[in-house]
Formats: sequence, C-alpha cells, structure tokens
Amino acid sequence: MNLMRLLPLGAALALAYAPAVQAQSLPAVYEAARAHDASWQSAKLAYDAAQAKAAQAEALRLPTVNLSSTASRSSIDISTPSVSRPYGTVSAAIAASHPLYRPANRASYEQAMRALDVAQVQLQQANQELIVRSSQAYFDVLGAQESVAFVKAQKAAVAEQLASAKRNFEVGTSTITDTREAQARFDLVVAQELAAENDWRTKQLNLDSLTGRPNTAPLALPSPMRPPVLAPADMDSWVRQADGTNPSVAQARLAVDLAQLETEKARAGHLPTVDLVGNYSITRNDGSASSPLGSRTNLASVGVTLNVPLFAGYATQNRIRETLALEERARMDWEAARRAVAHSVRTAYLGVVSGGAQVKALEAAEASSQSALDANRLGYQVGVRINIDVLNSQSQLFQTKRDLAQARYTLLMGHLKLRQASGNLAEQDLATLSTATAK
Repeated sequence: MNLMRLLPLGAALALAYAPAVQAQSLPAVYEAARAHDASWQSAKLAYDAAQAKAAQAEALRLPTVNLSSTASRSSIDISTPSVSRPYGTVSAAIAASHPLYRPANRASYEQAMRALDVAQVQLQQANQELIVRSSQAYFDVLGAQESVAFVKAQKAAVAEQLASAKRNFEVGTSTITDTREAQARFDLVVAQELAAENDWRTKQLNLDSLTGRPNTAPLALPSPMRPPVLAPADMDSWVRQADGTNPSVAQARLAVDLAQLETEKARAGHLPTVDLVGNYSITRNDGSASSPLGSRTNLASVGVTLNVPLFAGYATQNRIRETLALEERARMDWEAARRAVAHSVRTAYLGVVSGGAQVKALEAAEASSQSALDANRLGYQVGVRINIDVLNSQSQLFQTKRDLAQARYTLLMGHLKLRQASGNLAEQDLATLSTATAK
C-alpha cells in the first residue's frame, strides 16, 4: 500500500473533523475578520473622529456671527405729580468677526490636517496587522490539519508494520523484539495523534474567534505549492521602500511636522492679530422714566481690530524653548523609527531567503527519506533489515513531511511580513498570494 496517497490533506481532514461547511479562501477569511475584529473597528472609528475634528479646524479660518437680543419691561408710579405708566425696551444685535491675520489659527488648522494624516496611517497599520493576524490564523489551521493527516498516515503505516511483525513472529521468522518495538512505536504515534488533534482544535478556535464565525474552514492551498517570487530581489530596495511607506516611519515623520507647527504656534505669541469686525443693532423704546415718547435707534459699525502683545511674563519665550526641545525629540524618534524599521525589513528579507532555501532542502530531504523507507522495507522483506530500521525510516519521513509543510506556510507568512515591514501590504496581496502558490 502506498501511504502517500493518504495525504491530500486539507480537504479530506476538513470533511473528517468539521461540519459540512464551504471552505473559505484567505481573502474571504480576512473580510470576515475585518467585519468582526474590534481592533480594526476601533482604528476605523478613530479615523472617522479625526475627519470630523479636521472639519472643525476649518472654523478657525472662517468668520463667526452671533445674534443677541434683550427685552425688558418696567413700570413707573409717581405720586406728585400723579404719573403711572409702563414702558419697555427691546433690542437686537448682530456681531460678526473674520480673522485677517492670526498665525496661531493657521498653525492649528495645519495641525488638524496632520492629525488626520496620522489617523489614516494608523488605520493603514491596523489593516496590515489584521491581514497578518488573519493569514497566520489561516495557515496555522491548515498546518495543524496537515499535521493530523501526517500523524494518521504514520499511525496506519506503523499499524501495518506491527501486524507484519506479529505475523512473522507467529511463523517464527522474527523475534518478539520486533513486535514489541513496533507496539511501542504505535503507542507513541497514538499519543502524537492526540496532541496533533488538540493543537488543531485550539488553532481552529483561534480562527473562529478572529472571524466571529463557528467552524471556519480554510481552503487548502494547492499541493505541491509554488512559493511566490521575491521581487525586488534586493534587500536595499525593500529598505528604501519602507523608509517612504512604513506606517511607523510615516507616523514619526508626521509627529515632526506636528512639533514644528507647535513651535510656530508658540512663536505666534509674539505676533499681532488682525480681525475684521462688524456690528449692527436695533433698539426700540416705548417710553422711559422721564418721557412717554417712544424711540427707535439703528446702529451699524464696521472696523478692524488690531491686538499687539507687549509682555506676557516671559511665558511665550519659555513656551518656544519647550516646543523646540519637543521638536528635536520628535526628530530623534523619527530617526529611531527609521532604524528599527530598516532592521525589521532586513530581518524579514533574510527570513524569506532562508525560508525558501529551507523549503528546497526539505523537499530534497523528503525525496531522500522516501527512498530510504522504500529501501528499508525491501531489506526487511528479504531479511537484511530489521523492523526498527523500517520504523525509524517511517518516523523520519513523516517528520520531514511535517517540517516541510510548516516551512512552506512559514515562507508564505514571511512574504506577507516582509511586505508589512516595508509598508506595502494590502488586501490584494492575499489574492495574489493564493494565485501565486498554484502550479
């Protein structure tokens, strides 16, 4: 029996262990996670709030208009000469002001725009983190499914070898040692099967928690699987991309802009302000304490208000010194972010290169292990190999297969993490990844 035919892994195992549900692709799992994930929703709401706050900042550059009105009623009663009458006053006024020169307002508006950019970058970062988390959970389940399938196939192989050892002992062509060795290996594989099934269920729960749906069934990737091409195949190119697009670097760069604008606001404390102001009021009286005659007054005025700061107790000078220090600190944070991201990109790049080489090495090891197992089986049948040789060859083959499956998924995650480190990871990369792995 060719045991390798037992291993079209993902689909068969999903049918055996999960309810009858339609398998979902990696992009579909990501979409489900985005609709359910609280962290991504929080970042989206923060971005919406930043948009509203940026719109509020526009008010600093627009005129303000206020309407006020008062009404009063009085009564006078004089005994000599006898006078008794009520009278009242009604007034209404409109006051308008439009800033002509207010440097602090302009800086505040620019800060609000930069804060909106920060919120947008944070949303992008949350989106990339969700892509990585979704993909990791997706590949974890697939890898766990394959591990269960491998250990089941190994269990079947060991059971076959155990039955053969028992038959040979009964007919006197082998010793009891072969039977006991095969029984010990079978018991070990049973324990490994239980551990693999528990690991699969745990990772399945993690995927279900991420998507908010029970029994999420990941769609198995094509087998054999072709890793995506690493492009550009140059580490420095990835580092240069990250310097311009990585969200952490972008946030640090925007923090420098915000600090510079805060310094500009502080310096505006020494500058004058100019406003265009206008007022129009109407007052109507229907008499007064001294006269029963009514009157109406209309008053309009337009002018320019100039305010020149002269002395504020050195508050402005000290505020400028504070903001300059914070500005320099923001620059240092930016430089630290650039260095950290460059290190992360280089590490991710080397991980992808190393992972690709490891996959090729394990593919060669798989072929060699299969040849060794075939040779040991044949030797056991003709009597030049003992049972333990076959059992060891089986263990080596199935361990190599598990390692190869894990290395392939690790390589796929390495590609995604490299794009995340460079700041270029997006939803379409998931579809591209699924397509690129098909042969």
